[in-house]
Amino acid sequence: MSQPYRISGTTGVWEVVIGLEVHAQVNSRSKLFSGAPVSFGDEPNQNVSLVDAGMPGMLPVINRICVEQAVRTGLGINARINLHSIFDRKNYFYADLPTGYQISQFSDPIVSGGEVVIDLPGGESRTINVTRLHLEQDAGKSLHEYSPQFSYIDLNRAGVALMEIVSEPELRSPEEAGAYLKKLRSILMYLDTCDGDMDKGNLRCDANVSVRREGVTTFGTRCEIKNVNSVRFLMKAIEFEAQRQVEILEAGGVIDQETRLFDASTGETRTMRSKEDAHDYRYFPDPDLLPLEIEEEWVAKLRADLPELPDAKKARYCANYGLSVYDASVITAEKSFADYFEAMLADGCDPKLASNWMTGELFGRLNKLGLEITASPVSALALSELVKLIQDNTVSGKIAKTVLDAMLESGKSAKQIVDEQGLVQVTDTSAIDAAIDAVISANPDKVAEYKSGKDKLFGFFVGQVMKATEGKANPAMVNDLLKAKLSL
Repeated sequence: MSQPYRISGTTGVWEVVIGLEVHAQVNSRSKLFSGAPVSFGDEPNQNVSLVDAGMPGMLPVINRICVEQAVRTGLGINARINLHSIFDRKNYFYADLPTGYQISQFSDPIVSGGEVVIDLPGGESRTINVTRLHLEQDAGKSLHEYSPQFSYIDLNRAGVALMEIVSEPELRSPEEAGAYLKKLRSILMYLDTCDGDMDKGNLRCDANVSVRREGVTTFGTRCEIKNVNSVRFLMKAIEFEAQRQVEILEAGGVIDQETRLFDASTGETRTMRSKEDAHDYRYFPDPDLLPLEIEEEWVAKLRADLPELPDAKKARYCANYGLSVYDASVITAEKSFADYFEAMLADGCDPKLASNWMTGELFGRLNKLGLEITASPVSALALSELVKLIQDNTVSGKIAKTVLDAMLESGKSAKQIVDEQGLVQVTDTSAIDAAIDAVISANPDKVAEYKSGKDKLFGFFVGQVMKATEGKANPAMVNDLLKAKLSL
């Protein structure tokens, strides 16, 4: 069982209550209400239509693809798709919001409910309920690096479609919050509704954090930590904020409802502004947009076309290939991992060997190199070739590790390296017999000790034979032949 997250204070024990608001940029070529392109890294203000710039008389037109992506995401988290939804104006003034309002959805979102099953240590899982998913347009970006006196505005992001996915306040630890964000990101990437790139800001998270004494059922006053852009930072921010609130309450203070920012350099949260309530935004239905009406038949078609999602894929890997829950969880955690694994299987790899060499050997090396699997110098087919050389006893597992290192360094194929370096596994029984005889002859004292009952010396003999054959002897054959020789 995973241990509950508790904070011990001088006056008692506290628990943390967490709800997450995830902003996922919709995968689409154009913005939510204009035809301006969506492109990262372009020069400022290159992708701005008159609608995005808030010019008078410009009317928004809904992007059908963005609606489809929101519906597919809702279906992917087992949510209710609302056939009738409304776009509202969320009014606030900020320099990077030219219209003075953000088009969003308030009382009637496109998706209601839903759930995300998170994986916890020890093979446990928890279902976290989702309150809603709604569509909204992103704001622009304020740039402060060009002048000490002025802020510059880049409207390239203004109007880009976002899905805001709001969880119930059911998360109870930084680890659970991190697991939830990882799992939701994975689902979005499997669905291809968001690319999940947190470095580019395409997936951002706001965390609502409060604390309460253990045993209390009512919620405390929450603070919202804005725009966290990594799972690691999210967990650190929650941990600091929960501890901060406990210290204030134990000192007799009160928690101010406010919006805070996480400073990654210090690991601390700091005040950004007092928290606005919904009524402060003066929501009202956007008069330029009719209610969004979609048909059940269209939703049914989208449901039928959904890809296999991570939980279903994990269950299939366990049932069909005999993988452990842990290994299947690792492989399905990222769509790119599952695609790599399935490419190996399609090439004829043994599933368990493919899993072991991918998650154990390859992942370990890529981590040291700081590379994602999508940038791996060893492709799925290249690793498959190496694994198949193990399957047919061309090389031993130990030699294969050396070969994999050489593949990463040189870019050569496994077979080419094996042929060039003469690494083919020795399976000739006469050659192995000769090596065993030489080891036994050189160690009569160890043979006598082994025969007198010191069974652990068997490993010594195996090591000596493998050393004599430069690691090329088939380990299983060495074990069998050595046992037979030592029993004479």
